[in-house]
This record gives sequence, structure tokens and C-alpha cells, in this order.
Amino acid sequence: MKLLKFLLLGIVFGIVMTKSEAVSWFRIQEMFRFQSFHMYGIIGTAVVTGVLGVALIKRFKMRDFHGNPIVFYPKEKSFIRYILGGIIFGLGWALSGSCPGPMVVNIGYGFFAMIIVFLFAIFGTFIYGVIKNKLPH
Repeated sequence: MKLLKFLLLGIVFGIVMTKSEAVSWFRIQEMFRFQSFHMYGIIGTAVVTGVLGVALIKRFKMRDFHGNPIVFYPKEKSFIRYILGGIIFGLGWALSGSCPGPMVVNIGYGFFAMIIVFLFAIFGTFIYGVIKNKLPH
């Protein structure tokens, strides 16, 4: 029963992503070609929502699923690391037409070719875990 709220939240997330057209390959293509503000508006809204969410988590000392306090650790100030990561993420996004959230929504929506993209995203995450300590700081 405790997991039901997360299932419902995932369904709402999928509906919002679909209705806002954030799962549309055409909208993503428009964004990368600088032809439309639509996706930039969605991303900007997500950033503001994330900032407010983190502020609320910190202010009210919220806890995770298991009751542990949610702790935010300071990030390393490595410019090159973030530039390289952003380039790799952006290339994957542009080539596949989807980032992680919409990727899963597209699978649920019936675009089963996204399973290949999803599997390679999982593989890429695994590879990152393997080589993480060897990357430049």
C-alpha cells in the first residue's frame, strides 16, 4: 500500500509529460534546432520546481521513503567534468530524441523502440559507475 502513492505519482508524471508534449520527438527536435521555446519553458519550469522542492526539503527536514533524513552534499567544483557530462548527456538526448523521464513515459505510451534507448541508458550508467573514479576531478 505504501508503494501505491508512488505508482499514482508515476502515472500523473506520465500524463503531465504526455499532455505537455515533453515526450514528443518533434518538440525535442525543435528545441535542438532553436525553432521553438516550448521545451525551454518546460525545462525552466522543472528547474524552478526543483529549486523550490529542495528548499522545502531542507526547510522542513523531510525524510526519504525509509524514514532517513534527506541530506544534500556539496558538489565538486569541476568545470570540465560538468561540461563533458553535459555534452555526453546532450548528444544522447539529441540522438535518441528523449531524456530519461520521457524515455520511460514513451515506453509506457507504446513506443517500444525506446526500450533499446532505455537499455543503453542503463548500460551507460553502469559504465559510468565502473570508470567514475578514473575520470578527471
